[in-house]
Amino acid sequence: MILRLLTLPRPAIKPDPCECDIGNDNSDTALMSERESMPVDVVIVGAGPAGLAASIRLKQLSPDCEVVVLEKGSEVGAHILSGAVIDPRSLDELLPEWRETCPLAEVPVTENHHWVLTQSGKYQLPEAMMPPFMKNDGNYTGSLGNLCRWLAEQAEALGVQIFPGFPAAELLLDEAGTTVLGVVTRDMGIAADGSRKPDFEPGMELHAKYTLLAEGARGSLTKQAKRLFALEAECQPQVYGLGIKELWDIPAEKHVPGRVIHTQGWPLSENDAWGGGFLYHQAGGQVAIGFVTALDYGNPYLHPFEEFQRWKHHPRIREILEGGKRVAYGARAINEGGWQSVPKLAFPGGALIGCAAGFVNVPRIKGTHTAIKSGMLAAEAAAAAIAAGREGDELAEYDAALRASWIARELKKVQNAQPLVARFGGAVGTVLAGADMWMRQLGLNITGAMTHHTDAEATHRADLHTPIAYPKPDGVISFDRLSSVFLSNTNHEEDQPCHLVLKDPTVPQRINWPIYAGPEARYCPAGVYEYVGVEEAEPRLVINAQNCVHCKTCDIKDPTQNIEWVVPEGGGGPNYPNM
Repeated sequence: MILRLLTLPRPAIKPDPCECDIGNDNSDTALMSERESMPVDVVIVGAGPAGLAASIRLKQLSPDCEVVVLEKGSEVGAHILSGAVIDPRSLDELLPEWRETCPLAEVPVTENHHWVLTQSGKYQLPEAMMPPFMKNDGNYTGSLGNLCRWLAEQAEALGVQIFPGFPAAELLLDEAGTTVLGVVTRDMGIAADGSRKPDFEPGMELHAKYTLLAEGARGSLTKQAKRLFALEAECQPQVYGLGIKELWDIPAEKHVPGRVIHTQGWPLSENDAWGGGFLYHQAGGQVAIGFVTALDYGNPYLHPFEEFQRWKHHPRIREILEGGKRVAYGARAINEGGWQSVPKLAFPGGALIGCAAGFVNVPRIKGTHTAIKSGMLAAEAAAAAIAAGREGDELAEYDAALRASWIARELKKVQNAQPLVARFGGAVGTVLAGADMWMRQLGLNITGAMTHHTDAEATHRADLHTPIAYPKPDGVISFDRLSSVFLSNTNHEEDQPCHLVLKDPTVPQRINWPIYAGPEARYCPAGVYEYVGVEEAEPRLVINAQNCVHCKTCDIKDPTQNIEWVVPEGGGGPNYPNM
């Protein structure tokens, strides 16, 4: 069988910190002859909840099925970050006895609060105003990373092979370029100048009957598959939020296990932006706190990280954190497009599952349960196809099954929550979104499905706005980005090509700086992008790729869509302990 590669943009051949462009590499043919190959039944890209659930379900249905899961993090859970309050519905379907051994079962939700913040006060939305599906009764709060570690143990016990530190870098296609036949892992030991280091190892080819992409939001192979197979031709564009999270050890007298608090309003309301915060009282005397900024904001001077720091100084938030200690930090983009942004899910030789497809219930701030269920449905379709002697075709049964499942019913009820708030603002939009959800709960669909524009398109010119003066961090409640990235345990091999590729290296100086005031320096929660030479009137973008926490915000929010995020060398990125 003749294969060819669908190759992602090549990282630049420059040192880090770097100014990146697309390098030229004509060595694909030679590398293919060097690579080892491994035939499997199903290869799954990403050891998150969707990928692991799919692997478990495959082995439950077909114990002899050869299943490999590739994970770009140094270990399972290293790159997993979520709030998280988890609806156990799909866990109950996948592993009914999970409460007996899973760490998630330790802290059920005991209280549910929704605060609307003003600058100095707050009022609480009555729970009776919320549609029934917005309540957290029967849910659990804990670490999604630890849940994934536990799921990995269950998968391996069934015979699934999990390879952490092996990022999938390229899609393998047939000669015609119309069918995915597997993936190629990232080459190891490439120097920043493009040369091979003494420890160079070519990536491995995994040839599979079906390839399931479970990369999470804005995955690099998922982007390529969407373009190659026109998977988004009949849906709205996906939109995103940037979630920034910290773990705090707080005094015992302030800790109430299972207390869940969500907030909206201030401080984003001051800058015509929207989003909200969360505080989840979890195991071990810890509170998971976080802040989500919808990335469709217009003001290029808005700084999501600094908005998070401001939020922590609200009197009702600060009183919870005072006397405590911050112990972890991280960030990740979140799908917010809703049901109308779900693409076609199956393509020849593979499928999208979990947040790669975008099954987050935005008003509930939950996506784990839908991710797990989507992985199960894809596994059921793949197992049936393999049992029937099929391979490399389109798993149309999966797409159909998902659109007939409770995932679709749940997401259709809330599909206009995001666009209503985005269009009418936090106050009016929330009222309209609530009314729309109640009507849909009662079986009335008056508004239909509203449309989106991309987050990049939403960015305004800088001359339409005034720079925002953010207060300096106090080092007690609020902090700077570099000290925060330190707590994420982020690390990349320094002598490697830059994994943040500029399609046109002149765009930052020609467009982003003069027109948008260099928004890269603000929307990144890790300080990866900075403009130097500003005082000399010669601004130049420097990319500190070593700091990257793999949130994908740059790939999403860059107004010119000039930044392409590709996978770095295996194991690089954050190493979250229990996020």
